[in-house]
Amino acid sequence: MHASIVRAAAFVASIFALYIAAAMLVPAAVDLYYGHSDWQVFAICAFTTAAVALTVAAATRDRTPIRSTRLAFFVVVVLWVTLGVIGAFPLYTASLKLDFAGAVFESVSAITTTGSTVIAGLDDLPPGILLWRSLLQWIGGLGVIALGLFFLPLLNVGGFSYFRIESSDIEDRPFERLSSFLQALVGIYVVLTALCAISYAAVGMTTFDAVNHAMTTLATGGFSTHDASFGYFESDAVLWVSTVFMLLGALPFSILILLVVRGRLDAMRDPQIRLFLAYVVGIVLALAIHRRIVSDTTFGEALTSSAFNLVSVITTTGFASEDYSLWSPFAVTVFFFATFLGGCSGSTAGGVKSYRLLILARMLQNGLRTLVYGRSVQPLRYGNRTVDEDMQRSITLFVVGFILVWVSGTLALAAGNLDMVTSMTATLTAITNVGPGLGPVVGPAGNFASLSDYAKWILSASMLLGRLEILAVLVILTPTFWRN
Repeated sequence: MHASIVRAAAFVASIFALYIAAAMLVPAAVDLYYGHSDWQVFAICAFTTAAVALTVAAATRDRTPIRSTRLAFFVVVVLWVTLGVIGAFPLYTASLKLDFAGAVFESVSAITTTGSTVIAGLDDLPPGILLWRSLLQWIGGLGVIALGLFFLPLLNVGGFSYFRIESSDIEDRPFERLSSFLQALVGIYVVLTALCAISYAAVGMTTFDAVNHAMTTLATGGFSTHDASFGYFESDAVLWVSTVFMLLGALPFSILILLVVRGRLDAMRDPQIRLFLAYVVGIVLALAIHRRIVSDTTFGEALTSSAFNLVSVITTTGFASEDYSLWSPFAVTVFFFATFLGGCSGSTAGGVKSYRLLILARMLQNGLRTLVYGRSVQPLRYGNRTVDEDMQRSITLFVVGFILVWVSGTLALAAGNLDMVTSMTATLTAITNVGPGLGPVVGPAGNFASLSDYAKWILSASMLLGRLEILAVLVILTPTFWRN
């Protein structure tokens, strides 16, 4: 049975690799157009990947194995590891001169929409490399949505399916056929990306910058084509456009589909959306007011910079317009805790996510009531739905797993001679898929390039763990998973 699971996962991964090979031809064409020799690297990687993928597909093609939760777990993990490794090949063989650990780190950071980078001198890089990084994030963002909507809910490891529990749900599935839902999902993702690119171009970005930043904004990824990130543009209009589209990327795409395709305005009353928007607005206003009081910044400037940089962290995008760690101790503390929050389920955002925060708060509330009333039964509700014990258990396991991975990663980095702030925030930003940490090394003005290969491998694994909701990876590492 185990051999059939590995064989099936290898077959699925090989088919998926063919699509990634085709995607490599896009930066190859761009480099060829601009006359840069890296087009050959992308072309060779594309054809080599396709050849290997076809060979593996032919060797592992067999009758369809029995569908099971165990197979689903393994396939999901293998797919993401495959994408991370294949995405690294052009970065490793191109003119960047990255070592393999750095190339894998950059690729994993892209596909998990984390946004941490080991590359300096982005302004002088060939266009193909810049586009490949953005394209990987865009593909990863779409995969993140599918992961949150279709795979993790089926595995019951913390994914939050619209069809299972959201208060705006209806008794029947909004789309009877999964293909219809997928088409609507891809359509809205593409349209929003195009609108974002057009908006960026309208407020002053070049076409190339607009396209790249649109892909990484909707994916809430955070890769930029400039070392200074959004500080390069020195435009409040650019910052507000980015803020709006980062917020859209952090909303549940299932609800966006119902809103756009079916005109379901009531879908926006979902409790996780209200909580998400509430803490975004509250934290932004609090920080803007604080900055106005403690500095000579006008309220308009404080509101713009606070909104952009905080939304970037809360939605786990990772853009920066300036080094916000220099604002004040209060600001640094706010950004640290904002790293945990995240967006909504079924979005491109990472983090703990608002629906978990809401259910955890109500679990605490019910627990306190039980202490007072003893044997009373306290049903836990999300909107007009009751949250079952399996969902409560999965959220509790996620929190325990999150803390365990964070502590383990921090200790592992500290063992590699990194200071406590760098170790803690680098691991945290990897698990939550935010991008920048705190401190001079991995902060918003820093770069992960100076870290050792050992640290890069630790953080690459942490990014994958965070993106796959931790439990989906940890479960395949248990002996129970491999027992017949």
